[in-house]
Amino acid sequence: MKKPKWVIEKERGRRAAAAETVWLFGLHAVRDALENPAREKLRLVLTKNAADRLGDALAAGGIEPEIADPRRFPAPLDPGSVHQGAALEVKPLDWGRPADACGFGPGEAPLVVLLDRVTDPHNVGAILRSAEVFGARAVIATARHSAPETGALAKTASGALERQPYLRVANLARAMEELREMGYALVGLAGEADAPLDEVLAAHPGPLGLVLGAEGPGLREKTRESCDALARIPFAGAFGSLNVSNAAAVSLYAASRRS
Repeated sequence: MKKPKWVIEKERGRRAAAAETVWLFGLHAVRDALENPAREKLRLVLTKNAADRLGDALAAGGIEPEIADPRRFPAPLDPGSVHQGAALEVKPLDWGRPADACGFGPGEAPLVVLLDRVTDPHNVGAILRSAEVFGARAVIATARHSAPETGALAKTASGALERQPYLRVANLARAMEELREMGYALVGLAGEADAPLDEVLAAHPGPLGLVLGAEGPGLREKTRESCDALARIPFAGAFGSLNVSNAAAVSLYAASRRS
């Protein structure tokens, strides 16, 4: 019997995901990936100087490096990549489902960040770094139209990609509903919202999901409708705006200070 089209497409997607690899680069990103036992490591390319600087991380990584001439570095990186003589091919990390990463016990008030079509890897990398600093359980983004794991994202995240759960889901609204059923309140950040962030946070002292959209379009209509409240970050002047990664850092700090 012929398989339905949706089954064929799902199987094709699984095969593509299984074949996907990522090249991480830069001493910091490569060191943290080598020290992460959950990372599947495929190929390590180092200059002699980088190998010396990585030291104990090489033993922890369990992979033999290829020592390369810095003038003919063989890893397939973009010409502008500042690799510092270190590149590591890996499989993307699998953090499971939102329920796996975002569970909590009695009396806890965890934080989660949700990103609605934030495509810039530098912004997502910076958000992962802030999420780790302020103790977020996970950063959740859409599987399509969002930044995947890349070397640029990992370098900006400065190691956080190896430790901070980064989940990419097929349907953000469905993931938001799943979090709500777990007990999370969902607060969307929107510059035109009536209520300031501190006021909204005071009304939601428990488990919290901060929802941020891409610069320019902001939150999509369906995402807005899936939020419990919208909030704005107040500005001192008549006009002001923040990069989405800066807005995430401010929001995470404010949420982490709730009493």
